[in-house]
Amino acid sequence: MTEVLVMNDSMMISGIILTITFIGIFTETFHGFHRAKFAMMGAILMIIAGQYYGFYDSKLAVHAIDWNVVFLLGCMMAIVSIMIPTGGFEAMAHYMARVSKGRQFMLLTLLGSAVTGLSLLLDNVTTVVIFGPLIILIARAMKVTPIPFLLAAALLSDTGGVATLVGDPPNLMIGSAKGIDFNTFVIHMGGMTFAAWIVVLGVLRWLFRKEMAIVPEGSFDEKVEYKDRKLWNQSLLVLGLMVVLFTVHHSIGWEPWMVSAAGLTLLVFIARRVEMDHAMEDVEIPLLIFFISLFIVVGGVEHSGFLRYIGQFILPYVKEDLFTATIVLMWVAAVLSAAIDNIPFTAAMIPILLGMEAQGIHVAPLWWALAAGVGMGGNGTHIGSTANVYIVTISERLAKRENDPSLAITPWIWFRYGSPAMVATLIVCTIIFYFFFDFYNAPFDTIAPTASPGH
Repeated sequence: MTEVLVMNDSMMISGIILTITFIGIFTETFHGFHRAKFAMMGAILMIIAGQYYGFYDSKLAVHAIDWNVVFLLGCMMAIVSIMIPTGGFEAMAHYMARVSKGRQFMLLTLLGSAVTGLSLLLDNVTTVVIFGPLIILIARAMKVTPIPFLLAAALLSDTGGVATLVGDPPNLMIGSAKGIDFNTFVIHMGGMTFAAWIVVLGVLRWLFRKEMAIVPEGSFDEKVEYKDRKLWNQSLLVLGLMVVLFTVHHSIGWEPWMVSAAGLTLLVFIARRVEMDHAMEDVEIPLLIFFISLFIVVGGVEHSGFLRYIGQFILPYVKEDLFTATIVLMWVAAVLSAAIDNIPFTAAMIPILLGMEAQGIHVAPLWWALAAGVGMGGNGTHIGSTANVYIVTISERLAKRENDPSLAITPWIWFRYGSPAMVATLIVCTIIFYFFFDFYNAPFDTIAPTASPGH
């Protein structure tokens, strides 16, 4: 018989610190403090409280940090920092604008496909940072509203990033915690993500049918030259090699961060003119600090036993009906990720699922449900993912610069277009889980690409 955990002082204080930290993170738009500041505060308070109550200390805090996630994100940001000045991304965007020949939906599809393609390797925040300003430039030249294209970039990158282990920060966290390799992640999430991506594109086509029907007054025939074509080609070569290494990283005993670090090292040696200061200037240190602090906070909560205490209330539902628990977790994860940010929710759920597994409970499909839920749920609101927040920010800057409020993406505008996309993708994922539940239910040590479908 499983021992029933009772709330104690350690659990209570860690739960209080976790709650205060998460409230501060989720309400940064109201109080004006960057979420990394609240995460840092929570990490320090957790270590101090842990030392006082005897459940945590600075050494355990260091062990709680998932360095695989931190190093991988940092290295990929550095690679992008090297690629941006080459002009390759601008040339790519301008080429798509010329190919579309004024057909707005064609341009939306091409830009969305490019953003999604990058999101398979780079996190979706990075992809919208690259393409957001380019989209505004193209839309203003064509004399059309950039709102449909900006929304499409965020929604399609959020959706596309679910497909791979390195496409979205929550995927990195899940894969690293559970030991899921790149191929296994793609095999399970790739098909589901593609179906959801097509649905998002269809939803956008319907919702923006009036805007897409307008014939642009301006044209975009200007050809943009590469600033450093050689470095761009070298960067693409390195990215291609990294794709190969990601697919075999499990076989050669490399963690994903090692692949990104090897790629970055190779690139800085190939591109001899690139200075290390320049390579690191676009690395988002506040985001990495946020991750490190968040891992410390959640690690303290885990060591206090509070997450096991919470998990014991979920356990009966998982044992009783695993399929229903899978679908419920996915929808709950999506709704909460739309209301808040998907990264803290993922960080809190991972130890709960690991705790269930430690008790011998089979929860394989819950991992895939968590990945699908937090990924698709990010589309629901403007604060659902960091990529969304960035897109809203640059649209507000444009509206202020042009003195035209209609160019700003308001929370209502995002909800109007993002929530139907979120619901549609969740319905698709629910259907796929229903018909292929045996595939997602297979234990991780026996997973094979040929697993038979069927609920």
